[in-house]
Amino acid sequence: MSNNILKIGHRGAKGHLAENTLESIRKALDLGVDGIEIDVHRCASGQLVVFHDFTLDRMTNGSGEVSKHTLKQLKQVVVKGYCQIPTLAEVLAFVNNKCLLNIELKGQDTAKEASRLIAFYVEKKGWEYNNILVSSFQKDLLETVYKINDKIPLAVLTDTNIHEAVNFAKTIKAVAIHPNYTMLTQEIVDTLKEDYKVFTYTVNNLNPIERIKSYGVDGIISDFPDRL
Repeated sequence: MSNNILKIGHRGAKGHLAENTLESIRKALDLGVDGIEIDVHRCASGQLVVFHDFTLDRMTNGSGEVSKHTLKQLKQVVVKGYCQIPTLAEVLAFVNNKCLLNIELKGQDTAKEASRLIAFYVEKKGWEYNNILVSSFQKDLLETVYKINDKIPLAVLTDTNIHEAVNFAKTIKAVAIHPNYTMLTQEIVDTLKEDYKVFTYTVNNLNPIERIKSYGVDGIISDFPDRL
């Protein structure tokens, strides 16, 4: 049952190398993933940068809010001693349609620029919409993407209420629900799969991996995609 479950690297291959960096994404590709999940924020000069936290403090030698720094300033920051913060454009060019790219809209005001970039890379750079998935916990961001370009596949993230996520997913014609794996049972997965793909996060340990695989989810997001 698990043969067709997509292996999706969380923030690249977060368990191996600094998350959301080109180095981590390269590692995920080397591990043979079917997909890569990344997070984006909008920086002060308008570009989308690939970074999880709202502040620089945990992951870099910088400090303060990502959104208050220009791209030039962010490029001078060092991630975990040796890496650089990439832009979404750099990641799209690097991955180059080789696998599914799940772009989580993390920061505010990310939907419009994400929609523009995705359309550009599909129309001009050989990407396909079916290799893109835009996800978020934030309903307003997904609604904005849907209004701008309804060809972009959308996914609703949830860690609290699956029923609420499904009700919202209907309004934006989402293709997938992304629940926290601790919320899942066989019955819930079976019900969701009647209308949606089910990509669950973040499953790292072997016992939970086997349990979640047995449910027949469509994809598993993991810090260690080599364990899937």
